[in-house]
Amino acid sequence: MHFRKVMFMIGCCVFLLAACGKASQEDVVQKIGEKWGETKGYELTASMEIKTGNEPRAYDVKVWHTKPDFYRVEVTAEDEDITQMIVRNEEGVFVVTPALSKTYKFQSDWPKQNSQAYLIGALAEDMQADKGLQMEVGEDAYVFTAATRNTDKTGMATQLVTVDKKSMLPKNVAILNEAGEEQITITFNDVKLGVTHKAEDYAVEKFQENKEKEAASADITNSEMLQTYYPILRWDHTKLVDSQTIREDGVERVILTFEGEKAFTFMQQPAIATESTLPVFAPGDPADLGFGIAAITDHSISWERDGIAFFIASNKLTREELIEVAASVTSGEMK
Repeated sequence: MHFRKVMFMIGCCVFLLAACGKASQEDVVQKIGEKWGETKGYELTASMEIKTGNEPRAYDVKVWHTKPDFYRVEVTAEDEDITQMIVRNEEGVFVVTPALSKTYKFQSDWPKQNSQAYLIGALAEDMQADKGLQMEVGEDAYVFTAATRNTDKTGMATQLVTVDKKSMLPKNVAILNEAGEEQITITFNDVKLGVTHKAEDYAVEKFQENKEKEAASADITNSEMLQTYYPILRWDHTKLVDSQTIREDGVERVILTFEGEKAFTFMQQPAIATESTLPVFAPGDPADLGFGIAAITDHSISWERDGIAFFIASNKLTREELIEVAASVTSGEMK
């Protein structure tokens, strides 16, 4: 009898140890939320690859965040030295293109209510908000399948978040389309929690570059217009019907007209550098295109990238479709 009691107690201990060694999904998500979301601030660096065009585009991302609402996101295109910054400070939300000496100001609550895969606090909120969240346990990492909160972006509603078991920090995020194909991948190179910056460190004026670099960027801008950009669409009943190149006051503008069920007009021209560093009010709301922020209204969307200013106008496209077109734009021939 004594032997049986001993064996029973040993069995109970083994069961309890096994149970303790295997954390539940709820426990892991709670730990992630506390670690990522409750830190006073952080700095991180990451590599981002966007695969929605003909060729993958690679970007370096640097993020500062200081609670409660200060953000600085610096996105630089690899091999091009072209940088765009998204800044949130006590005055509002700004999109800064230093090489063009341009700053756009939005009246917005960005990044709330939308997924931002390179902002780890928002990433933790995505997982906590998803009632259908799934977790797979690997040898050295947890892999979560979570819904994004990008309600204004079609086709990219799912993300795979890989979290290191030992450090409980994110390793990478893959954002998938409806076919389960990776559209955006973010690899976290370094994450430092508990790092904060003073309010003045988020002042937009700190991010303007010198005039020599602006002039160099202007030269690059003019050469970029030698190649036309096109949206890569899979819409059966919308086709490119006209392409015009117009030159006014020495500025070349390309106008593409698409007709059909989802008709729209797509314009592009060199982004012109300005001498003033004062913020320009951007109409509409900021819209995340993955590689940067656009200004969107009910009937138009505009943004700058690679030294080019882009504008899409339509009375037939929804906001979601405007974003879909803008996010697909790439240089090269029309498919």
